[in-house]
Amino acid sequence: MHVTVVGSGYVGLVAGACLAETGNDVVCVDNDAEKIARLTQNEVPIYEPGLEPMVQRNQAEGRLSFTTDLGDAVRRSKVVFIAVGTPPGEDGSADLSHVLAVAGAIGRHMNEPKVVVTKSTVPVGTAEKVRAAVSAETTTPFWVCANPEFLKEGAAIDDFMRPDRVIVGVDSDDARELMEELYAPFTRQGGNRIIVMDIASAEVTKYAANAMLATRISFMNQIANFCEQVGADVSQVRLGIGSDQRIGRAFLYPGPGYGGSCFPKDVKALIRTASNLGVRLDLLEAVETVNERQKRVLLEKTLRFLGSDLHGKTVGLWGLAFKAETDDMRESPAIPLVCGLLDAGARVQAHDPKAVDSARTIFGDRVLYAADPYSAVHGADALVIVTEWLQYRNPDFPRLRQLLRRPLLIDGRNLYEPDRLTAMGFEYHGIGRRKP
Repeated sequence: MHVTVVGSGYVGLVAGACLAETGNDVVCVDNDAEKIARLTQNEVPIYEPGLEPMVQRNQAEGRLSFTTDLGDAVRRSKVVFIAVGTPPGEDGSADLSHVLAVAGAIGRHMNEPKVVVTKSTVPVGTAEKVRAAVSAETTTPFWVCANPEFLKEGAAIDDFMRPDRVIVGVDSDDARELMEELYAPFTRQGGNRIIVMDIASAEVTKYAANAMLATRISFMNQIANFCEQVGADVSQVRLGIGSDQRIGRAFLYPGPGYGGSCFPKDVKALIRTASNLGVRLDLLEAVETVNERQKRVLLEKTLRFLGSDLHGKTVGLWGLAFKAETDDMRESPAIPLVCGLLDAGARVQAHDPKAVDSARTIFGDRVLYAADPYSAVHGADALVIVTEWLQYRNPDFPRLRQLLRRPLLIDGRNLYEPDRLTAMGFEYHGIGRRKP
């Protein structure tokens, strides 16, 4: 099938590469000529495991191409995905200007009936706005579809190629048949399925899913903070409640708050959409408040143990990305931590396997970016674990203890066992962990 994906950011690039991988002829469109030039040379501008070799392979085999020519790409395709950004406005609502501009351009270049698919994360009602924007530019028949993505950064390729579900919102049999044909290679495995529903329900499903996951994270973070006050261990509590099949263990790991491109933006957008309709989502407002407070927990712990004046003090950080296996620092807990440490006068030495370039755009040269984890802790008065990269999970603890000026370890991801670290001479503090 001939497919166009408009937008070569995270969602569009992953979708385009994976659709090409299953034999489709895919054109990815972007108005950033420099990005398109890099992609044409197989230079992938984001880090996502498995993405770069997939782009290289499908370009070499002629199934994937990149262009700035939206008109030509639309005319060549039967299905056109809109996967451009929907950044939050000042009030938290999703900015649909890019989505609707693309929809209008699609209408202007419509040469035969097509399916126009919203892949961007958009509030309920967007598909109808897309329909109106396309209709204003063409009399050619077309169908609209809502097909939200459920990709986890760091595991996006696997999520797309082996989805636990594909949500498709349609209002016509023609669109349903085309989307079922397109996604058939991804849903043939046992347990994987395509779920077809009305368009509005599909749009709500995306926001509801992310809001539920964000709620679990904020809930567990509050329980962790409670555990610290009563002498309980949140790791044991998590095991206890996660063993209940009605609850499960996913997204019950306490930490420094959720970040990234999805949860913060989507929770805000859902709250704002509901507010515009006169509906209060009190629970989600609380989730957002808890998360904003939790993002300061690592800074507060560091200041508690080192003092509020950090002039002459050095703090080592392991991890800058909002989660492991990505270079994404959008809404990362590292940002308020680093800014707070710098404001308090600290020297910050940080290591991250992939996010250093992203960090430089935020902090510039105010941070020392270490070439390896141990360089980041050399002479430091504390080590703070921010991101759960695999290489941080089993370090050389005796070497670490020797390099630190003070053996203070603040574990924001609960990677280590308090008893073991204390026995090795560390001052260990996790999130919701019982003191040895």
